[in-house]
Amino acid sequence: MDTFSKSDPGGFTICHKTEVVKNTLNPVWQPFTIPVRALCNGDYDRTVKIDVYDWDRDGSHDFIGEFATSYRELSRAQSQFTVYEVLNPRKKCKKKKYVNSGTVTLLSFSVESEFTFVDYIRGGTQLNFTVAIDFTASNGMPSQPTSLHYASPYQLSAYALALKAVGEIIQDYDSDKLFPAYGFGAKLPPDGKISHQFPLNNNEDNPSCAGIEGVLESYLQSLRTVQLYGPTNFAPVINQVAGTAAQVTDGSQYHVLLIITDGVISDMLQTKEAIVTASALPMSIIIVGVGPAEFDAMEELDGDEVRVSSRGRYAERDIVQVTGSCGSRARGGGGAGPGPRCPRALEQPPAGTAGGTGRPRGCVPCRGAGLEGRFPAVPAASSRSSCRSGTTWTTRATRC
Repeated sequence: MDTFSKSDPGGFTICHKTEVVKNTLNPVWQPFTIPVRALCNGDYDRTVKIDVYDWDRDGSHDFIGEFATSYRELSRAQSQFTVYEVLNPRKKCKKKKYVNSGTVTLLSFSVESEFTFVDYIRGGTQLNFTVAIDFTASNGMPSQPTSLHYASPYQLSAYALALKAVGEIIQDYDSDKLFPAYGFGAKLPPDGKISHQFPLNNNEDNPSCAGIEGVLESYLQSLRTVQLYGPTNFAPVINQVAGTAAQVTDGSQYHVLLIITDGVISDMLQTKEAIVTASALPMSIIIVGVGPAEFDAMEELDGDEVRVSSRGRYAERDIVQVTGSCGSRARGGGGAGPGPRCPRALEQPPAGTAGGTGRPRGCVPCRGAGLEGRFPAVPAASSRSSCRSGTTWTTRATRC
């Protein structure tokens, strides 16, 4: 069964194909979800056409018939079954006694809303951002033009470019503009101890910096005092933020950790364990890559397709978003601006905040919003303009 949405010029654009149900004249298809934007682009009366085919192994599927509906009509099925006649226009023209080629029964139809960062801020949630920067030797000596930490009088380093590109977006969501900022993978003075969560401002009691400019200033100061070393361990800083997130779980606080790295991770197993533990807390992680390294291995941490697991435990929700090619510059000088994918790290809010599947524990229910799980109540006035919706269908067909 194919679902089409009417396009502006008058044609139709396919927006969903169901699975094939074999060896039956009365198939029941699995529920499926379509974003409202893809289905009707916000026009609730736009024609939605469904085509039904008889599957053939050789690919020459036989057209059974079609029927038309709309989002508004479909939404009425939230309270009752709806039966549609499947008509074949060619048979209808040829046969006077033709009635239909079968029926499709809409067994269920539901609408779920996804809210943005702004909705949750308006609803009372305080978002807290923490920054972690990679100080490992794989980035190259900061004094060398080939280093990702190198800054010329005319060009910021790749890390500084990435920090500004993402940080200047996220700071607008943080009301106090105070960012705890850490480095990892460096030897610290005076004894050369390796640390994977040292405060960039050298203040263990208060690692917060004033705005992104404050983070940049502390980052540059750290480059002058620490020795780049290794390995590249994410788990310590993830556990650090998770410990803070665990202190307040009533829905009033949500934490987002921004990790900027050159992409070569050393403690994958420990990091997965930290992510699985953090998935039950009000926090998310954005990993932004810089430089030319391959970030394919890092995709293991992004649970879009396969939920992250560790020692038989699965993450309760997808809390990681990975984006590469940010703040890139050629190793050999020649600065390039921040990669175009950099701001995209925040286009889709991390799961568990404003638009992902799964919800963190300990937050206030989002009443009347059609969402399962727990989140602060969102003012109705804001949800209409800023939330996204998705529809879920369950259908059954009867062949004549």
